[in-house]
Amino acid sequence: MKHITIALLTLLVASASSFAQPQGGFRRESFPEGSYSPVTNINRNSYPRVLADNSVMFRVQAPQAQTVQIDLGGTKYDMTKGEGGQWTVTTNPQVPGFHYYNLFIDNVSVSDPASQPFYGCSRWTSAIEIKEQGMDVFEVQDVPHGEVRTLYYYSKVEEAWRPLMVYTPAGYNESKDYYPVVYIQHGGGEDHRGWMEQGRTAQIMDNLIAAKKAVPMIVVSANSNVQSRSGGMGGGYSWQGMQTFRSELIDNVIPFIEKNYRVKKDRKHRAMCGLSMGGGQAFYIGLRDPEVFANVGVFSTGMFGGIQGASNFDLEAECPGILTDTQNFNKQFDVFFLSCGEQDPRIEHTRNIVKKMQDSGVKVKFNSYPGDHEWQVWRKSLHEFAQCLFK
Repeated sequence: MKHITIALLTLLVASASSFAQPQGGFRRESFPEGSYSPVTNINRNSYPRVLADNSVMFRVQAPQAQTVQIDLGGTKYDMTKGEGGQWTVTTNPQVPGFHYYNLFIDNVSVSDPASQPFYGCSRWTSAIEIKEQGMDVFEVQDVPHGEVRTLYYYSKVEEAWRPLMVYTPAGYNESKDYYPVVYIQHGGGEDHRGWMEQGRTAQIMDNLIAAKKAVPMIVVSANSNVQSRSGGMGGGYSWQGMQTFRSELIDNVIPFIEKNYRVKKDRKHRAMCGLSMGGGQAFYIGLRDPEVFANVGVFSTGMFGGIQGASNFDLEAECPGILTDTQNFNKQFDVFFLSCGEQDPRIEHTRNIVKKMQDSGVKVKFNSYPGDHEWQVWRKSLHEFAQCLFK
């Protein structure tokens, strides 16, 4: 316990500020030429720094530590101790996008106090954003901006007050118009904050709407980590496993939104989409409740294969009628969209299931993007899906 306490106290000064402190005042830090501070930093004039080749230079002030490591992208990098207890390391070049990482100080895994905190991997953790050229659509631009609010609704499933986040487009407050709605779901280990914070939903929607590439719409991000008081957490890639969250969404979340926001309440003006675990929820709930949703987006799901425990997926059994009554299935949906990262182990399984659908006449749109199982792929998925909706 004493060892852990020392390590955690060390973190209070980890990733030292951007200013060295010589006697008598401050002097501005000198950074590697061509480097930049990612938007995920708390102090924009500090470390970590992204270098010109997309490698990342970390610096941590931990004079009492015996060992310090950075775990980024599943690779651990040993840091080197220098003068004054300052530890540094430069990683391999990283692919563009949003990446979680952790510090290990004397083998204790902790968040980096130099990074803004994000809820991912079932814990609060650090992250770094590597810019991708040409992807300004994910950045704040000089366009009219909508709002993101956190609200609380009462869940009859969990018998408790639960949070959700809602994006409303620019002009919503001044308008009397009614809007279509997208219900968007996070992945495993994340929650309702994921799409609005890591996923940059507001920036994507603001820019698309301003460019008239998407119609103004409301986006609702609910927390699917719900535990029914009557028993069962739910989860798992099966119709039965989805029932707890299905009840939460259809019986609690949607009525709350339709009571408190000016939204169009018919199926043609509702969409459901999600990433990974949320993609499985969108598949089962969205496709098997066509009276509720006429638009479905499934991003990087593992239900088709590519993850442990997923095999022999029976498409017709899991979505009755998709292959045996395809004409009726197609009539029920205005948009059915699938996507996956090109380096994601799920990609070939996804391509195979899409081919099976298309060979049977299912009207499904598919796209893949460079990247593994990560946020840059999912941002691009939302960016494309939103442009298809409510036209």
